[in-house]
Amino acid sequence: MPVKVLLYEDNEPLRNSIKTLMQWNSEFELVAAMPDATGILEDIKTFHPDVILMDIDMPPSNGVESLKALRKKYEALPVIMLTVFEDNDNIINSICAGANGYLLKKDMEQIMPAIKDVLNGGAPMTSSVARKVLQLFPGKQERKVELEILTAKESEILSWLVKGYSYKMIADQMHIAVETVRSHIKKIYKKLQVSSATEAVYKISNK
Repeated sequence: MPVKVLLYEDNEPLRNSIKTLMQWNSEFELVAAMPDATGILEDIKTFHPDVILMDIDMPPSNGVESLKALRKKYEALPVIMLTVFEDNDNIINSICAGANGYLLKKDMEQIMPAIKDVLNGGAPMTSSVARKVLQLFPGKQERKVELEILTAKESEILSWLVKGYSYKMIADQMHIAVETVRSHIKKIYKKLQVSSATEAVYKISNK
């Protein structure tokens, strides 16, 4: 079955472009494309998406605030921010709200690979955004994440997640099963009280 994608984007030409992209790829189905996210909770009930693509600035709604509302009810539903903003405030606000990925609209060709990546447990980001995130946490990318409440194995797994590795890639690196990785990540998120790898990194940086 195709991956069901729900899009929130106020730019009509861009909405139509993404719709056309997905019509040409049988792996994806754009179940709905909305100009704003004011009815996001009802939309999820109606369309049952596998992934959400979310713009940030969509008057009268705001993508980050809509994501916060979504996370109160749907902790595991993957959300990728799709935006023109690459400033630190919008990136961090999105991460803290529970975004699983952050793509710039100028990188349209990354949308479909990013959807596949996030469904495999990755945290897809446009490269320039990923650099900003790493710069916000100097030194964190060069060593294993150390946090007292995490075990050594959980810290290692989180370190690979931060670098953008998917569950399968982590499993290959650590010579363990994908389901074992998935189990450890659930424990990590529960211990840190977060819902994404990038949110976990932000929280750790402020310990």
